[in-house]
Amino acid sequence: MHKHVQRLFTFLFFLNINTMETNQTKSHLKAVVQQVNHNAISWIGRGRGQTKNHVSGQTFTCPTTGKLDYIQIFSDFVANTGAVDLTIHSFDAKNSNWGPALETSSVEFNTSDIGKWISFPLNGLNLNAGGVYGFKIKSDAGLIGVGEAAGSVNELPCIGGQEWVADSDDQSGNYYNYFSLAFKVALRA
Repeated sequence: MHKHVQRLFTFLFFLNINTMETNQTKSHLKAVVQQVNHNAISWIGRGRGQTKNHVSGQTFTCPTTGKLDYIQIFSDFVANTGAVDLTIHSFDAKNSNWGPALETSSVEFNTSDIGKWISFPLNGLNLNAGGVYGFKIKSDAGLIGVGEAAGSVNELPCIGGQEWVADSDDQSGNYYNYFSLAFKVALRA
């Protein structure tokens, strides 16, 4: 009987390895665009006594074609808990125009999220190689500090993209070459 149990465990062990390899091979999930450095903070939401709601965003050029699985941002600080909404858009870099929202994701932020990468799951939106996209993040309830990289003339933090900052009453906002949110864009090939 002992040999049968050992054979069963061996069979299950190999079955598990084969299943794991198959799932990993099928997924091909990888971060294709990322800027992981952060030495500053971009605030989204509204603090006490403030009437304007701050919104941040980031543009990027997609280097490969694939299905968008998630976008991550680095949560540097959470002053007030609440839902954070992320929308992804096509972006006209020549004219600095945001297209309509292609997908939306919402995640509840709380103080345990400080110092962590937070994933915004998306539904397999197809991104094209060479396409320019952007995402906006906002919070109507919370005040969140998102990791941001401040660059210099000689060292831009995000090649091929700009950080965008706006207030709720001025959606045209401002674009910055010397700043970039800390973010990762993950695609399935």
